[in-house]
Amino acid sequence: MRLGVDEAGKGPVLGSMFAAAVRADPDTLPDGVGDSKGIAPAKRERLDSEIRTVADAVAVTEIPVARIDDPETDMNTLTVAAHAEALAGVADDGLAGLVDAGDTDADRFGRRVADRVDATLSLTAEHGADETDPLVGAASILAKVARDSHVEALADIYGDVGSGYPSDPTTREFLSEYVEEHGELPECARASWSTCEDVLAAAQQSSLGEF
Repeated sequence: MRLGVDEAGKGPVLGSMFAAAVRADPDTLPDGVGDSKGIAPAKRERLDSEIRTVADAVAVTEIPVARIDDPETDMNTLTVAAHAEALAGVADDGLAGLVDAGDTDADRFGRRVADRVDATLSLTAEHGADETDPLVGAASILAKVARDSHVEALADIYGDVGSGYPSDPTTREFLSEYVEEHGELPECARASWSTCEDVLAAAQQSSLGEF
């Protein structure tokens, strides 16, 4: 029995980040498990269900916008926390685990995650582990499905918000229109992101231009 951990939603300007951990025999995982980014949404949802059925344990944790915008932390630390909080939900003493490294220094990232988990584990971290390790790939799928569900919930509240990523024109348009109408960012926005700062600055400049 081994462990795999990965996160989704580290880079968006809207909404939470999620991390998932999967404890399972890799041989029991369904065919097609791998990096969630290369899997169609409908197939991700099917695999999510199948992974939960065959896994010995799974855990998903959420890092909300309030934690992301906290000036006392940073995204590298929050990514460590997300991995550790998910891992804590499935970890037992003596197990071996692999996490997808969320830092340029994979070894450092692995040590930081392990230091936050009470269980005694043999934990390593690798870049791109979601593409090479089936359990990390499985965790990638669970985290991505959780993130997608979160974005759908935001759309139910606000209308079409796009993917939530700064590069998405629909997301940027949503932010601009919301600020224009309400004079402030929506609660789902990561106010500390430069994209939000740019939207607020543009709105202020537009307002000054009216005088």
